[in-house]
Amino acid sequence: MQDTSLRGQNITRRVLVVDDEQINRELLGMIISREYEVIYAEDGAEALRIIRENEKTLSLVMLDLMMPEMDGYELLAQLHRDEVLRRIPVIVLTSEKSAEVKSLQLGAADFITKPYDMPEVILARVRRSIELAEDNLMIRATETDELTGLYTKDYFFQYCSRHDRYFPDMAMDAMVLNINRFHLINDLKGRRFGDEVLAAVGGCIKGTVDANGGLACRCETDTFQIYLGHSEDCPDRLGQLTEMIRTKLGWGSISLRLGIYHNVDMSIDIEERFDRATLACSRQRGTYGTSYCVYDTEMHEKELFNERLISEIDKALTERQFKVFYQPKYDIRGDKPVLASAEALIRWFHPELGMVSPGAFIPLFESNGLIQKLDRFVWREAAEQIKRWKEAYGRTVPVSVNVSRMDIYDPDLEELLLDIVRSNGLQPNEYLLEITESAYTNDSSQIIKTVEQLRADGFRVEMDDFGSGYSSLNMLAALPIDALKLDMRFVRHICENPRDMMLVEMMLEISRRLGIPVIAEGVENEEQYRLLKSAGCEMIQGFYFSRPVPPEEFDLLIEREENKVKC
Repeated sequence: MQDTSLRGQNITRRVLVVDDEQINRELLGMIISREYEVIYAEDGAEALRIIRENEKTLSLVMLDLMMPEMDGYELLAQLHRDEVLRRIPVIVLTSEKSAEVKSLQLGAADFITKPYDMPEVILARVRRSIELAEDNLMIRATETDELTGLYTKDYFFQYCSRHDRYFPDMAMDAMVLNINRFHLINDLKGRRFGDEVLAAVGGCIKGTVDANGGLACRCETDTFQIYLGHSEDCPDRLGQLTEMIRTKLGWGSISLRLGIYHNVDMSIDIEERFDRATLACSRQRGTYGTSYCVYDTEMHEKELFNERLISEIDKALTERQFKVFYQPKYDIRGDKPVLASAEALIRWFHPELGMVSPGAFIPLFESNGLIQKLDRFVWREAAEQIKRWKEAYGRTVPVSVNVSRMDIYDPDLEELLLDIVRSNGLQPNEYLLEITESAYTNDSSQIIKTVEQLRADGFRVEMDDFGSGYSSLNMLAALPIDALKLDMRFVRHICENPRDMMLVEMMLEISRRLGIPVIAEGVENEEQYRLLKSAGCEMIQGFYFSRPVPPEEFDLLIEREENKVKC
């Protein structure tokens, strides 16, 4: 019966029988030829020649030990020394028990005892040896990255864990190495050269870890993980590695960044150790030269702090630790500023940590998707507050709420916002949506389509933080927006720096020609207010009028406005 169980490949495996006695060769041939193609050799020298000629198609060698010219021991030794030939399993044919240990040390896979009186046992041993060899070959193919020769990530972590079991007291360093701006290398010099870079980096890393008894893998396209015995000379190693790669490539423009977690804590998972090294490596993102960063106590404390914020967001929402503050926006086109609307801003009053800075939790939640939970909380709170002010003062104070890039891709966004305003008895035009400039510059077609639909529903949309990203002024003509919020960095130095003021005036003029009103953020003093008013800015938001305040304090601003009207 033909062996077809392995990988579903309907092929006949080839087996080489090596024995100087013809009767033994023919006897074995008769037994195994029922399932395999059999070829023969009379001694070790002839066998070695046949093996080299058939190295890609040979599945097994059945080898007698006692032969002229080259005996079985010498042939085993030569096969074991050859990286390619050692993959071929060898079954030793012997009647001496004492030969088994030496044969195993030389790489033999199994033994068959002479005389050959149990054909089914012989076939079973042959099948099993071939299956094990092919399985091992498959494992080796999946455990290494074909391009670099390093381990794949999964096998790397397995071998690191095994290393720790064997050497539990050995101090180790976990390192993450990244090729700076690798995508530009592909774009400028082609993908083939990019592969050469990866292969060179992998080869040099492999040389380093082999020389120092370490392990390494390619975990992502341009990122490598390295596990080495602890050393304080990591910066020197990085410099040497960079020079090795440049020399190998004959190209001096490559630069690397390295994140190092020194003397790792063996009590934490291997993945977490490399997460720490990755965090250190990410601190160097955007650098243009070879650089490194060491994971330290400060990073660890920040990591623990961030994990605590992430784990407690649901509890904080349930316990209403989050509060929505409101910062007024004033229309300054007339003789006196007029309260026109407000922006809803989230604040976190933690029972143990006190007030947590928005700068600490908002970017964190934006990076992991939790920002949607906060956004929905703010949306509902703001709508309810507009309703309360409307009932208390008989007027609408529109409130703008942030819509994150992640919200834009929510297929239920439109229906959710409409449900919020309707359930509070509001019209969409009483509810303002702020979308950051950066959102428009990433997959702008999807953003524009969503925003156009929201505007068709009656919502008014403001572009937030204009000037903080990479959009151009002429992009404004194509964008569906109802107002432009000028990033506070433009306003900060307009009193001291005429160039900043000139830039603000230019943007105001272009916006005026496009019919898009401008809201200046971050106005802190009267001089800034006067300059912006004289330049034709329509609305102002900032500490000059009021910092963000809780609803009860915002009530006083509305009442002050009401008193002005009565007077």
